[in-house]
Amino acid sequence: MIDIPDGVTVEVKGSTVKVKGPNGEVEKKLSPYLNISVKDKKVEIEGNKLSLINTAKAHIQNMIKGVTEGYKLNVKIVYSHFPVSVEIKGKDIIIKNFLGEKHPRKTEIIGNTKVEVKGQNISVTGPDKEAVGQTAANMRMATKINKWDPRIFQDGFYVIGE
Repeated sequence: MIDIPDGVTVEVKGSTVKVKGPNGEVEKKLSPYLNISVKDKKVEIEGNKLSLINTAKAHIQNMIKGVTEGYKLNVKIVYSHFPVSVEIKGKDIIIKNFLGEKHPRKTEIIGNTKVEVKGQNISVTGPDKEAVGQTAANMRMATKINKWDPRIFQDGFYVIGE
């Protein structure tokens, strides 16, 4: 059983769980082999496999934490020769002048994640833990260097935590 804090509502339709709170809402489709119900400000999960039950429980706890506190990752832009600039246009992140390239690199913002650029620091925040992590990972992968020695060419985007 998972306790539902004040100000948070949990809706279950089949295997889809929607959690709403002060920081937004998160919707996730969980295993269809589980019976998930809401009774008396508690979420009950029933099923045959303990691993599925614990996984669903962890997802719902992360969803509740996301809509109450939110998740935040900080990404650091590192460059040595060519100054990198980052623009946010709608759901796209455009990375210009990475390694002196003429064509900008592009990646996307997942879900309702918010991205703020302040100099060489990028703040990625949102209520969905997976969307925040995937947005930061997209930026990291868009600037990954494969053809040169990473001990010398350390340019890129690095997740430095909260």
